[in-house]
Amino acid sequence: MASRHGIVARVRSSPRLQRRLFVAALGVFGLGVVVATVSLYGNTATFVEAPLSDDPADLVTGGTTVPVAAEAREVARLWIMGAVTRRDLVSTYDLTHEDIRGSLTRAEWETGSIPVIPYPVDEIKAAQWRTDYSYVSEAMLQVRLNPGLDAPPGQRALTFFVGLVRIGEGDDARWLVNYWAPRYRPGVPLAQ
Repeated sequence: MASRHGIVARVRSSPRLQRRLFVAALGVFGLGVVVATVSLYGNTATFVEAPLSDDPADLVTGGTTVPVAAEAREVARLWIMGAVTRRDLVSTYDLTHEDIRGSLTRAEWETGSIPVIPYPVDEIKAAQWRTDYSYVSEAMLQVRLNPGLDAPPGQRALTFFVGLVRIGEGDDARWLVNYWAPRYRPGVPLAQ
């Protein structure tokens, strides 16, 4: 076992050991600075005590479900046949809610570089629709699309979610598409 005096002498005589000791000391110092900073300034938020009450909790209830409005389904159909297929971008700009459209101008929308997942479909049949939910001012539908004649070989049928929201009041109310995404079902692994 080396004596204390031997270790000190070895450190003094070895530049490599001195560098390593210096780097380790810097690391410990840096860690100390971080710990001190976090402990002094870590949480600057003011603590607010939540009021306790014996009153029953407020329960949020869902809206009243209604059948999907025919206008909403027609808007979805027109939008899919125009925006998703990229065949009629001019008229679909006005059927698209800003949740999808974002800050795109009409001219930018009409270039076809839009945030809408494309799919090559020729027609939509009534049996391909399914309602997830439908309220007075919003609805979420699933639509199964079969590839059209111009689809690439191997293109499979896909189901998409299409969300609609009703904007405006009274006679000025209209339905807009505010959501479009494919339904994803992960594959189930086979038992081994």
